[in-house]
Amino acid sequence: MLDPASLYSYEGERPALVEPPLVVALSGFIDAGAAVRQTVEHLLATCRHEVVATFDVDQLHDYRARRPTMTFGGQNWLDVEPPRLRLLRVFDEEGSSLLLLTGPEPDVQWERFCAAVWRIVDELGVGLVTVLSAAPTAVPHTRPSGVTASASRPELLEGYRTWDVEAQVPGHASALLHLRGAQAGRDVISVLAHVPHYLAGSDYPDAAAVLVRTLSGATGVAVDVTALQEAAAVTRVEVDRQVSESAEAASVVTALEEQYDASGDEGRGTSAASAFLPTADEIAEEFERFLAKRDEDSGPE
Repeated sequence: MLDPASLYSYEGERPALVEPPLVVALSGFIDAGAAVRQTVEHLLATCRHEVVATFDVDQLHDYRARRPTMTFGGQNWLDVEPPRLRLLRVFDEEGSSLLLLTGPEPDVQWERFCAAVWRIVDELGVGLVTVLSAAPTAVPHTRPSGVTASASRPELLEGYRTWDVEAQVPGHASALLHLRGAQAGRDVISVLAHVPHYLAGSDYPDAAAVLVRTLSGATGVAVDVTALQEAAAVTRVEVDRQVSESAEAASVVTALEEQYDASGDEGRGTSAASAFLPTADEIAEEFERFLAKRDEDSGPE
């Protein structure tokens, strides 16, 4: 492995911190409803922040797979929006802070990237590492979003719901980071927000709000979620309207509500044992028509 330390550089002097919490919020594979992206955008829009370190994205990014936006001015190229993978320090109004690692999930050199992150953890004396993600689950939009968690030791899971299943899934850099941390005996917890299957491809601010509340609880950094709650209310009204226009969609939502209420499950989304509940593919098919109509009605941004 090439030297992990050459993947990143600090902005100025390395800050002297006392067990700061680190939140990992990478965009890419596991971000249903764009909940992780919206969480990061909300943090940066509402909280004072500063750059602590920057990663050399050229060593980690596949530009042909995810091409940056460039601006052409008619006679010349004017600008480019390069991908940025950065470590930020985010402050709340009381001066408490957390470290936020955000940017595109690396396309290559995952092991080296993970080694670099854990090296930074040691250099800055980081305490708990919290990894954020969001996935489509069999929950209705008419009920509160929830989260499930996994952690490197059981004590970290107090107050969280967990998935009592074993499964093989496609890997992603955030999961590998968690795995390597757990194998090294570090404190790391991964929090997964639940997004209704049928809204996984649209912005779902309710899931972002629950991620922000969760990271606030885990880190002690207070972040106001009013803007996300207001956006969630607008989304709920729009989805309700479109569900009301489709008997098929309404029946799917009703089935999801019954499953949710019967299990007493606040967003867990465990539905495999319910014979009456449609599969993810069936849900997606039922909602494809009205989601497409929603996009048409919204028009270009």
